[in-house]
Amino acid sequence: MASSVDGPRIRREKATVARMIALYCRKVHGDRERTRRRAGDRSTAAPLCGECAELHRYAEQRLDRCRFGEGKSTCLTCPVHCYAADQREQIRRVMAFAGPRMLWHYPVLTMLHLLDGIKKSHSQ
Repeated sequence: MASSVDGPRIRREKATVARMIALYCRKVHGDRERTRRRAGDRSTAAPLCGECAELHRYAEQRLDRCRFGEGKSTCLTCPVHCYAADQREQIRRVMAFAGPRMLWHYPVLTMLHLLDGIKKSHSQ
């Protein structure tokens, strides 16, 4: 089981998914009411609608429990599908929408994520 302390790879994965969900929420759910961050919340996520906030919480929980820890691949190349069916469909929609747009909004994070996918797929 992965350690409860986030390493740099898991922190970056959390930042990537947080920004993807925030981008999706802002563009697709733009007219929905947003949640406020709780005091002490150091999350990289922007205020989200309730549905996206729940998805973000779930995604972080899955990353915290990732059996591969710092050695994890990107979700696309992972041999274990750890999301429940409903959340897997939600995150698939988020990634399909936000993925192509991430390069314009977060180019460095996007390139690091792409490199992670290439490195892991070559080493498996």
